[in-house]
Amino acid sequence: MKQFKTLVIAVVLAIGSVGFASAQSKVAHIDVQQLVQDMPEMKAAQAELQKLQGTYKTDIDASYQALQSKMKTYQSEAATQSQEENQKRAQEVEGMQQNIMQAQQQAQQELSQKEMELLKPILEKANAAILKVGKAQGFDYVLDASSGSGVILADGKDLLAEVKKELGF
Repeated sequence: MKQFKTLVIAVVLAIGSVGFASAQSKVAHIDVQQLVQDMPEMKAAQAELQKLQGTYKTDIDASYQALQSKMKTYQSEAATQSQEENQKRAQEVEGMQQNIMQAQQQAQQELSQKEMELLKPILEKANAAILKVGKAQGFDYVLDASSGSGVILADGKDLLAEVKKELGF
């Protein structure tokens, strides 16, 4: 009878441990931020954004130089001009300053929009590759291990190398 109890307990423990082992999910992690930064498409997108930013900066700097020149001229001529002319010139300078500020805001908005436009297909491609590799290797969950993503411990399998291979770099 004692052996029977021991056998029953052993069988229950064995069945329980098999159930527990099969209930565990397979978890992997990947630093998505690092993956995206390493993608060749991201480097091209950054270069395009820097070029566009340079164009905006050149245009705004030229407008600012024109404003500075005009202000210097108007200040040197202010004593010889009528009060009405000086007020007219002050309004012109103020209008130029507002135009420069609007150009800066518009440039920033257009840069942000272009960045989102360029990033969307890159992020979609990275996500598709992560899903493909994760499913191919039988993972139930793939966590983002990027800094600030909320993952405290990433002790599972790191898929970064496999996803890079899937993307061809």
